[in-house]
This record gives sequence, C-alpha cells and structure tokens, in this order.
Amino acid sequence: MNAIQPSRPPLQPIQKRRVILRPKRHLRQRSYQVMALESTAKIAVNLVITAVAASALAQLLSYHWSQQQKLGEISTEVKLMEEHVNGLQAEFSRNFDPQQTKTIMQQQGYRFDPSQRRVVLMNHDRREDEQTESSPEEK
Repeated sequence: MNAIQPSRPPLQPIQKRRVILRPKRHLRQRSYQVMALESTAKIAVNLVITAVAASALAQLLSYHWSQQQKLGEISTEVKLMEEHVNGLQAEFSRNFDPQQTKTIMQQQGYRFDPSQRRVVLMNHDRREDEQTESSPEEK
C-alpha cells in the first residue's frame, strides 16, 4: 500500500469508431453536391449570356442590313445628282461662253439673225385634208 501508484490510470488505446468515417463520406457527398450545384449555376449563366448575345447579334444584323439598303439608295441618288450637276455645269459654261451668246439669244428670245431664213415644216397630208374639208365645191 505504500507503493507508489501511478497518478493516472494507464492509457488504453481508444478504438476508432466507424461513425467518424460516416461524416467524411457525408462531407464528400456534400462537396459533390456543392460542385454539381456550382456547375449547374455556371451552365445556366452561360446559357443566359449566350441567349443575350444571340439576340443582340440578330438585332445588329437586321440594323446592318437596313443601313446597307439605305446606303444603296443614297448612292443611287448621289449618282443621279452628279449627272444632274454635270448637266447644269455644262449649261452654265455654255451660257457664259462668248461664242454661244448669239445662239442663246435666239433660243431664249425667239429673235433671229436677219441673214437667216426661217424654216417651217409642214405635213403635206394634213394640208391636203384641210383643203378638202374647207372647199364646199368638192362635196
């Protein structure tokens, strides 16, 4: 009794329970679920972004086609206006050409040079018809 006794009881090895392994499995399953949820969320977000990009692209293409059509119409109008401007420039240069003043005066004023003779074209068939209708002796 007087012997020295250990202050602590001898340590016995603690048996590992299988219950401890179950939480690890549960954590693994939970991490797989979290990863699956995260992947699903990423896919959903990417699908939404793809849909938005596709609709924006469709709108841009329709806008581009309408702008190309307007550009074609404008280029056609520009060509017509260029032709019109070229004609006006030619007429302008003709109007201020000193060599053309006599002919321009004749065209615009209906005056003729005394040295010129007036030529009047007549339709002979019409003239004969008028003469036959106007003469009462033939009827």
